[in-house]
Amino acid sequence: MKRRYCEARFFTLMEMAVVVAIIALTAAIVMPVYFNHVKKAKIGTAKTQISLLEQAIMDFRLDTGNLPGSLEDLNKNPGNDKWNGPYLQKAVPKDPWNNPYIYTVPGTHGDYDLVSYGSDNQPGGTGESADLANWDAQP
Repeated sequence: MKRRYCEARFFTLMEMAVVVAIIALTAAIVMPVYFNHVKKAKIGTAKTQISLLEQAIMDFRLDTGNLPGSLEDLNKNPGNDKWNGPYLQKAVPKDPWNNPYIYTVPGTHGDYDLVSYGSDNQPGGTGESADLANWDAQP
């Protein structure tokens, strides 16, 4: 009596290795592109947040006649009768790298400085580690 081979076919080890190699090659090509987009998105988010914080600071200044002493003054009355806030819908945001924005009054580049130190949270840097500030050109 002859043995009948099962109709179901299993993958050989070589076929599995080829499939895994194709998946790894695809991931090696796609992942750097994806991470580059994420980095650019974080930089864009920081620039947008700086612009929104600048607008809130200017609204505070128009109402009170002064710049806020800290970013927290945008949501909490610092004791000024002319305060008409809150000037932000939510709490003061952290930058996209989860670090606080640095707000300095008086500023060295204008009436105030507002800066994110980027992904490394250190002054200076390039690329994703570069500082993003209110005195830089905003898109």
